[in-house]
Amino acid sequence: MSILTRDQLEQAIAGDRAEGRSIALANGVFDLLHVGHVRYLQAASQHADRLVVAVNSDASVRRLKGEGRPILGEGARAELVAALRGVHYVVIFDDDTVGPLLTALRPDVHCKGTDYTVETVPERAIVQSYGGRTAICGDPKDHSTRDLLKRIAG
Repeated sequence: MSILTRDQLEQAIAGDRAEGRSIALANGVFDLLHVGHVRYLQAASQHADRLVVAVNSDASVRRLKGEGRPILGEGARAELVAALRGVHYVVIFDDDTVGPLLTALRPDVHCKGTDYTVETVPERAIVQSYGGRTAICGDPKDHSTRDLLKRIAG
């Protein structure tokens, strides 16, 4: 299983970099995993030798999405993401943004979904500050957990 603590992840990335590998980081809630998530992460994996996926903790999801979310706990969400082809490492983070993790890990590429443009990614300045780049990945944003929940509720 490739679900790591932040300290374990930092060590793994240091080893990868020592071997000349590039690092991409994607992040999200990944509640009720759907095809949009899969396409986003598979596209993100094409931007570097190793893909790190940062999954929001349950507490951060509640702060961002409100009570009743997430549907699946952080451990289950991390395990589902870790099982996807192209994902090398998964880490759970508790901050409201992935900014602190980007600052600590300094991935070569920060991958975001197509609901952003390079100019609208909130952490873009952090990535630019250490010489990384931002990439927009995946298919058009026409899938969402929110829409799935509405359909299930009928």
